[in-house]
Amino acid sequence: MICEPVSEEKICEWRRIHEQYKDVLTPNRKSGKEVLEYLQNKYVLDEFNDERAFRVIYETVLKNEFHKQKLPKSSQPEPKTFILKSEGNGKTIYDNQEAIWENCPIFIGVDLSSGYVQIEGSCLLYDEIYAFQGMDEYDIENCVKVAEYIDCIKRFNPKLYNEICERLNR
Repeated sequence: MICEPVSEEKICEWRRIHEQYKDVLTPNRKSGKEVLEYLQNKYVLDEFNDERAFRVIYETVLKNEFHKQKLPKSSQPEPKTFILKSEGNGKTIYDNQEAIWENCPIFIGVDLSSGYVQIEGSCLLYDEIYAFQGMDEYDIENCVKVAEYIDCIKRFNPKLYNEICERLNR
């Protein structure tokens, strides 16, 4: 998750990473339902039935062309919203919560239709989900998304990262 101002140097680094990896990445993006299932199997979530929260997810998908293009034809967003509980694996996430989020509940929004995921309150959880969800063909064209993905899979899915690196060396 990008949580600081971006320098020209960082942009150049993202472009370099994109150039290095884009041709060996294959679309592997999981759906919103798969992301939600992953979260529910690993963490304790409290459903957050709040109309404003639903609208944020709904409107983000519809008003952002990048997210909107991921909606299946003739479908609308299907937002689900949760608060991560500080129990089990969730306790580790809260224990490692960044200072900017200190004492904030961790909010998770998932659109089941487009796969859009929003996480507020934990860069660590965001990066874990980013690594899990994977990328589609549109994501692979985006240098920032590729650079973030490579960074996230290095930390959360080293097996996949090693497989991608092996493809680079062929």
